[in-house]
Amino acid sequence: MDKMIAYCGIVCTECPAFEATQKDDDAKRKKVAEAWSKQYKMSIKPEDINCDGCKSQGKRIINYCYVCEIRKCGKEKRVENCAYCEEYACEKLTKFFAMVPHAKTALEGIRKSR
Repeated sequence: MDKMIAYCGIVCTECPAFEATQKDDDAKRKKVAEAWSKQYKMSIKPEDINCDGCKSQGKRIINYCYVCEIRKCGKEKRVENCAYCEEYACEKLTKFFAMVPHAKTALEGIRKSR
């Protein structure tokens, strides 16, 4: 499978939630839910771990994706991901990078190779 890179730079195809969904692996869903519940200090259930990637057209995405401002903006601008945006890196994205530095690395790599 080709890499799917979200608008924000997360590599969806390497995300444990995506992997659990594609393999229909309930044990992995449980592990991800437990880890994310601790990491994000909120209750996440194994049944919440169903995702085909934030750019998928289906209904299986992580709940946060429904309210994600970066995803919403990328869809509205119809860019492949934020690396292709004329306003790169906006304030929303810069704040996100502080929490998820590997996303910045992915988008910077795309920008260099264009």
